[in-house]
Amino acid sequence: MPDPCTVRSPPSFAAGPTLVPLPPAARYILRGGDPVRAAAEKAAGVDVPAETCRAMTHEGRAALWLGPDEWLLIAPEAQGADLAEKLAAALAGLPHSLVDVGHRQSGCELRGPQAATLLAAGCPLDLDARMFPVGMCTRTVLAKAEVVLWRTADEVFRLEVARSFVAYVAEFLAEAERADTSDQPFGSRPQLERFS
Repeated sequence: MPDPCTVRSPPSFAAGPTLVPLPPAARYILRGGDPVRAAAEKAAGVDVPAETCRAMTHEGRAALWLGPDEWLLIAPEAQGADLAEKLAAALAGLPHSLVDVGHRQSGCELRGPQAATLLAAGCPLDLDARMFPVGMCTRTVLAKAEVVLWRTADEVFRLEVARSFVAYVAEFLAEAERADTSDQPFGSRPQLERFS
């Protein structure tokens, strides 16, 4: 029987003009104190942020702050095994938790001048660039889906979503996009109710 991890592919969804699937990636949830953060930083080859709700990137790898002692580490899928080995060696002897979540999550990107407006249809955060600038990330909800939201550029947001919710998130954002381009005011659109 084939190993499910070796045949993994991103869930399919109808990508609209603003929402695009991202290629499979290696993803790890790291938990631990400052010594763990410092050791992981050297092993991962990317700064692991101590600052709240910030993401750091370097050569295709990323580290996202999720909590006072929790980070999401992302790397290209081909680098996953190497990253895991380096982290295991660097963290040996330190009290920590390192969990591979590459199989449970998928990434997609929402792009364009209306990206923040479309997300606002189902996300309670203030996504104005002054309040949620480039480089900021956080766990939040989009309609009924838990997501990790990361603003990677002025008009680009990366969403890390549980694989089972990718189609739901894509459909919700497509509906928000259709509603946003309609002549009706947002508040009078009953079709959004089935998603929220």
